[in-house]
Amino acid sequence: MNKTSTLTMPNLYRSTVGFERLFDELGRFSNSSNSSNNATGYPPYNIAQIDEDEYMISLAVAGFDMESLDITKNGNLLTIEGNIPGTDEYVNYLHKGIASRNFTREFTLADHVYVQNATLELGMLNIHLRHEVPEELQPQKIAIQKASESVSIDTDKE
Repeated sequence: MNKTSTLTMPNLYRSTVGFERLFDELGRFSNSSNSSNNATGYPPYNIAQIDEDEYMISLAVAGFDMESLDITKNGNLLTIEGNIPGTDEYVNYLHKGIASRNFTREFTLADHVYVQNATLELGMLNIHLRHEVPEELQPQKIAIQKASESVSIDTDKE
């Protein structure tokens, strides 16, 4: 007897509180993994960790210039779009092995990941990211005092 169970979002919503954003993200991820750009792998990209708090996303964008690329960060979603104007529609290619089509790539960033800058050089779009946790959210060391050093309560009654 081979029984498979399926995990559906309505079942998860019924038994959890406060995880709506996570479920929305899972749904978006599932939908984006089926999109044509992600299925074809266009444009190819690398994600590198430079050090503990610094990352770089590199996209191979041969044929795109700065005016045809757009990078947007909305919340935790980083979107890179490339739009090639139809300049070669009258060219009769005998072989066209260099892809030149519009694309949209999306990356979900962790909380407190910021875009430092983006550069375009030799057909590579490099987006530099930094993870900076605000001071108030970082772990705090709590000093332990002796009981005699702690705040005393005045028990004298007049």
